[in-house]
Amino acid sequence: MKALGNILWHVPFLGFLSALITFLLGGLLVITVIGAPIGLGLIQLSKFLLAPFSSAMVSKTDLNVEQNPLWKTFGVIVRILYFPIGLFLSIVTIFQIVGLFISLVGIPVALVLTKALGTYFNPVNKICVPVAVKAKLDQKKADEEASKYNL
Repeated sequence: MKALGNILWHVPFLGFLSALITFLLGGLLVITVIGAPIGLGLIQLSKFLLAPFSSAMVSKTDLNVEQNPLWKTFGVIVRILYFPIGLFLSIVTIFQIVGLFISLVGIPVALVLTKALGTYFNPVNKICVPVAVKAKLDQKKADEEASKYNL
């Protein structure tokens, strides 16, 4: 089913073009050095857009990835500066999602864009992982929450 969803994403809806454009934009931002945190996040988003039904976007903090404190501070500053652009991209993506939900064939693509919406808004410190890793993270969070209630 995941493979069929990925094929449907690429063939009639040209998802590979979205991945290519996102990758090129991310590469351009990485070259500028100042936009590197955003560029790295957009490159991860392009990896997600290549196989959206087989992968998920998660925060590096959820994966317990150690980061340089200076890089984290720089990422926060860049995230603040990126806010208006991210807000604009998110609003445009929401309009795309609403338009795609009108047609029956567009619903799978709308689901992909819905999964990517948070990354469009804030790509800093996001990473593309397989769906199984995301499920394991969700299970770990659920177990921690259940332990609070002594279950």
